[in-house]
Formats: sequence, structure tokens, C-alpha cells
Amino acid sequence: MSTQILHLLTLSLLLLTTTTSAFVGVNYGRIADNLPPPSTVAKFLSSQTTLASVKLFDCDPETLKAFANTKISLTVNIPNGDVIPLADPSAAKSWVSTNILPFHPQTNIRYIAVGNEVTFYGPEDLISNTVKAMTSIQQALLSSNLTHIKVTTPHSLAILPPLVSPSAGHFLPGYDRSFFLPLLEFHRKTKSPFMVNPYPYFGYNTSMLNFAIFKKNDGVLDKQTGLMYYNMFDYLMDGVYSAMKRFKYEDVDIAVGETGWPSAGDPNEPDANVDNAVSYNSNLIKHVTSGKGTPLMPNRTFDTYIFALFNENQKPSTSEKNYGLFKPDLNPVYNVGVLKSPTQAGGPTSVAAAPSPSDSSLPVSPSPSAASGPTAASPSDASGPKAASPSDASGPAAASPSDSSNPKWCVPKADATDEKLQGNIDYVCSKGIDCKPIQDGGPCFDPNTVRSHAAYAMNAYYHINGQHDSDCDFAGTGVVTSTNPSYEACQYAT
Repeated sequence: MSTQILHLLTLSLLLLTTTTSAFVGVNYGRIADNLPPPSTVAKFLSSQTTLASVKLFDCDPETLKAFANTKISLTVNIPNGDVIPLADPSAAKSWVSTNILPFHPQTNIRYIAVGNEVTFYGPEDLISNTVKAMTSIQQALLSSNLTHIKVTTPHSLAILPPLVSPSAGHFLPGYDRSFFLPLLEFHRKTKSPFMVNPYPYFGYNTSMLNFAIFKKNDGVLDKQTGLMYYNMFDYLMDGVYSAMKRFKYEDVDIAVGETGWPSAGDPNEPDANVDNAVSYNSNLIKHVTSGKGTPLMPNRTFDTYIFALFNENQKPSTSEKNYGLFKPDLNPVYNVGVLKSPTQAGGPTSVAAAPSPSDSSLPVSPSPSAASGPTAASPSDASGPKAASPSDASGPAAASPSDSSNPKWCVPKADATDEKLQGNIDYVCSKGIDCKPIQDGGPCFDPNTVRSHAAYAMNAYYHINGQHDSDCDFAGTGVVTSTNPSYEACQYAT
């Protein structure tokens, strides 16, 4: 039997396994001062919902105890600040002994997430130690005969440059071989999933709203493959798959660590509302459990965690406060079909699910200037979506532009490294944006430093793409300022 046939058989078996074992769960963030205790939450989820798994942003012992002897599995998280020491096998063994063994087997722990979106938040020593820490945790689990617990790490879609098309997806240069290649090899060897956090909410514009929330639309054509896309979730997931396939790791499973849509927002977020949240989340659940898969991954389903379980009143913005399926009093914000008996709980449950987009047919070309993708909140926030950057990969559209009556510019953050800023320059100049002013002889060539050249290039990208705040993030290296950085003959776009 040829190697190619063996590979196809292996992939087919993987797809069958994925289809039968995937679940829909929920992220249990706790950045709030009005939430019920974990014991109440565990009882509610196990008795009144069909949610099969809960993803935490820590490894809180009270919560682990609360979910003991329920049918709900848990994903626990090692915060970014705790990852580096766990590259030491003895420290990892101690961590497992303290945080996992006391709760096993009463509490069903399915995944251990080592860090959260480490390539987005850094620093470099965290990124370089993440796979080492994952390996040490995996070895500690094996030594304790906990072979059923899988080790992973969630990624924002900042791991991909903006997606011109799903088939063009590839990992960011600089991390592709140094980080993702060994990570994918770890996932293959341990049969653990590559976990991503796709948020169409941060990668759309108003004209593409239906595409983002699974409503009927004309679709987007991938000219390279001839495949049509009728929702942004598939568009993003196939971008991730294409990046993995370039390294020949398409057989590695993919899980969704976070995705969701806010039910309320600030005045500049008109699409953050209950109707759109219902459409996105209810159709997402149907889609990921249908077994239909995506255009590039037919017949696959994905372990998927919706963000979030509760509205969290201590989040910074209105939309971030309103990702929850439930209010703190356990009444639903809206119904997406996860309640066993909707009449047992109060709250608005009559909003209908959006129609399926499967009958859409006419192509709509995606904008190559897509700015996108969200990321989970910073380590200090512990959970939730946060708008990201042009390098956050994301879909055929961008978010709402900033107010043109208040001029703003995009410049590098003070702590951004020359290596990352050079990557920003390379990326921007590869997109057809005029970089002649920062070339030798140009008005912005001096001072001849990476930081100065990056400031000009990043600002040019920011303005050409509509001055969306997300277009200035550049994987956490950019910041919007109201101070004009122009000097002498070097005039920045405004």
C-alpha cells in the first residue's frame, strides 16, 4: 500500500473520529462582581442545559470541585504568567500533582490550555517556552496515567496575515517555523487539537453582516479553489487549515477555543444586538455539530466553546460586557437552543434563529484589506474577546472606522521590538502600499531606523484601510495616537 493511500486512510479515520466526538461548550469567564458561586453554576449547567463542556481561564480549585460528578468536562488554563517555569519537567509534575490529581477522576478534565494567545501577547521568552511547557505537562500527565487529558494552547487569528482567501492562509513569518512547526508536531504526536479563537464580529463590515452571522447572502468566492463561502466562520477556519496544510499537518484536529457575538454595544457598534447574537450563536451551534464541515474540511466538526457563559459587568466596554448567553441570575439573555427546558428560566427566549445560508449562490469578492480577527483578553483580564490587528487575519471585511473629524495616526508601541516592526514593514509593503518614502532617497528615509520606517508604513496601512482601530494593532505592536508624527518633508497620511 502506498504512503499516499495510508495518509488518506489516516486522515479519513481522523475525520470520522472528529465528527462523532465533537461537542459544544461555553467559556466561563468571571470578570464580574455579581456572578453566582461555581457550585450553583455547575448545578445549573448540568441540570438545565445541553452544554457538554466548560472552558475556564484558570485552574480554580473551587470550580474544579463544583463540577465533580457532573457529566460536564472542563478545559483548565495555565495563565501566561505561569507558563515559563513549567518548561522544567519537575515543575510541571508538581503543577499536575497540585492542580489536577486532587480532582481526578471525580472532575472530568478534558483539556489543559497552556497559556492564552501567546504569540499575540508575548513576550518572546513566553512564546519560546510554550511548547516546552506543553511537553513537560504532557509528560507529567503520562507519568500519572492521565492519558485522556490533552494539552493545547489557544491562538487568536493574529497568527495569520489578513486572509485574501481561505486557501491563501499561512502563519505569520517569524513564528511559522520557530513556533508553529514544533507545536503542530506536538499536536500530531499527542493527538491533541490545534485550538483557535475565530471572531467574525471583529472581521466584518456592514455590507458583509449577513456573511458574518450565518444569514442568507451571496457568498464569497475563493478564486484559487473555486469554492464558495457562505459564512465567515468557515472562511476563517479554512484559512487556519490552509496554514497547517502548508506544513503538511492537515491531519491535526482543530478546536475552537472562543467564538461569539455581543448582544449589546456602544453607539458605534450598532450590530452588537440580540438579533445578531442569536443568529450567530444559534447557527454556529447547528453548523459545527452538523457534520457538514467546511469547504476545505468536508465532514468535519470541531469541539467549540462559545464565548461566553455570563455577561460580565467588570469588562471595559459595553460589547465586552455583553457576550453572555446568560445573565448572572441564570436567566437567558436569549435562547440559542442550549436549555433543556426553556420554560424553566425567565428572560427573552422567543427570538427566532436566522435562516440557513446554504441556498446563497452569487459570489461577493472579499476585500484584501480585511482587518480583523479578535483575540482573547489580556492575561490581566483573564478572558474574552479583544479587537486585534491587520495581522489578526480575518475575513473579507473590516470593522467600523474611527471618527474622521478627530485625526489619528498609527505608530509603534514603545516596547515593540525591531524584529516585529520589521515584520510590519515587510507585510505592509507587500500589500501594494507605497513604501518609496521610507526607501533610500525618500523624504521619510531619515532617520534610518526600523522604528521610524515602521511608523510610516503602519500609519499608511491604517489610513488606507479606513482608520479602524483594529488596523493599527499589528499583533499588539501598534497604538493609535492623536499626535501627528510628521516631520520636515516627511508627511504622514491623515
